[in-house]
Amino acid sequence: MRLLVLFGLIILCLSGTSAAESGPSTAKSVAHTWGGKARHLVVAVIDGPRWSETWGASGQPDIPHQARELAPLGSRYDHFRNTGWTYTNCGHTAITTGFYEQIENAGNQLPARPSVFQFFRQATGLPAESTWVITSKDKLLILGNTSDPTWKDRLQPSLDCGVPARGPFGGYRDDRLTVAAAKAVLTAHHPALLLINFKEPDAAGHAKNWPGYLQGIRDTDGYVAELWQHIQADPELKDRTDLFITNDHGRHLDGHGDGYISHGDDCEGCRQISLLAVGPDIAVGQVFQDVRTQVDLGVTIAHLAGVTLPGSPGHLLTEMLVTVPSETEKK
Repeated sequence: MRLLVLFGLIILCLSGTSAAESGPSTAKSVAHTWGGKARHLVVAVIDGPRWSETWGASGQPDIPHQARELAPLGSRYDHFRNTGWTYTNCGHTAITTGFYEQIENAGNQLPARPSVFQFFRQATGLPAESTWVITSKDKLLILGNTSDPTWKDRLQPSLDCGVPARGPFGGYRDDRLTVAAAKAVLTAHHPALLLINFKEPDAAGHAKNWPGYLQGIRDTDGYVAELWQHIQADPELKDRTDLFITNDHGRHLDGHGDGYISHGDDCEGCRQISLLAVGPDIAVGQVFQDVRTQVDLGVTIAHLAGVTLPGSPGHLLTEMLVTVPSETEKK
C-alpha cells in the first residue's frame, strides 16, 4: 500500500511540474549557434536627442567621443529612423521585440510580444543573469515581460530600472548611477545581452532646460565612451562584444509645436534618430545612407544572438555586418 501511495505522489509531483513548465521550454540546449563573432551584445539607448544637435551638427561638437573615437571603429547610419510611435516605451519596445506597437508610455502596459531576452533564454537555457535591462527610467521595467499569455512572466531578463516611483518622473535616477550599474553588471556577470537606457537629454528637454538638454547630450556621449573603454579593459568582453548606440525617438524641430521641449508625432525631428555600432561583427569606418529602422536593429541583434523574432517586419542590417548570412540562414 505504501508503495502505491508513494507512486501516486511521484505521479502528482510530475504532473505539477509539467503544468508549471508549460509554454516556452526552459531546458538548456545542447549547443547554441551565435549569428556572429561576438558573445556579448550591448545596446545603449540615449533618450531623445534631436539629430540637429548630434550627428547633424557641423563638427558634432557635443558628441566628440562618438564622432571621433568610436565612429572610426565601426559603422553609423545617416538615415536611421523611428517609423512607429515616437515615445520612449514605443521606441524601446521596437528594438527589443522587433515590432512597432502603440504602447502606453507611463509603464502601465506590457509589450504584446516577447522580447529578444526571452527568446535567447529559451534557446540557451541560461539564467536571468545572462540578460539584463538597466535603465534610468523606472517605467522601462516593461521591457522584461510581455502580455502574450504563452510567455508572460517567463524567461525574463534581470532588471535594474530607475528607482521606485514617487509620482511623475519620480522613478527616474541619475544617468551616472545607471552607467555605474551597467559597468558593475558587465564585470560581475559578463551578460550575453544588455540594454541600457539613459534618461538624458530627454528629461532636460521636457523640463524646458536648453543648457541642460545640451549637457545631457555631452554627458551621455561620455557615458557610452566609458562603456566601450570598460568593455575593452575586460579580457572576457574585449574583442567579443558588439556595442550599439542609438535613440528611442528625436524631438520636435524648431518652429514645430514647442520645439525641442516635446516629441511624439511624425515630424522629421521626432523620426530621425541615430545608430552607431562597433565590435567584431561590425564593418569599420562606414557611413551608410540606407534608410533603416528600429525594428531592423531588433532583428539584427536577435540574429547576432542566434535567435529570431518570429513575424517581425524588420530586416537584417546586412550592409554593416562583417559576415552576411546566406539566404537560407536568413529564413
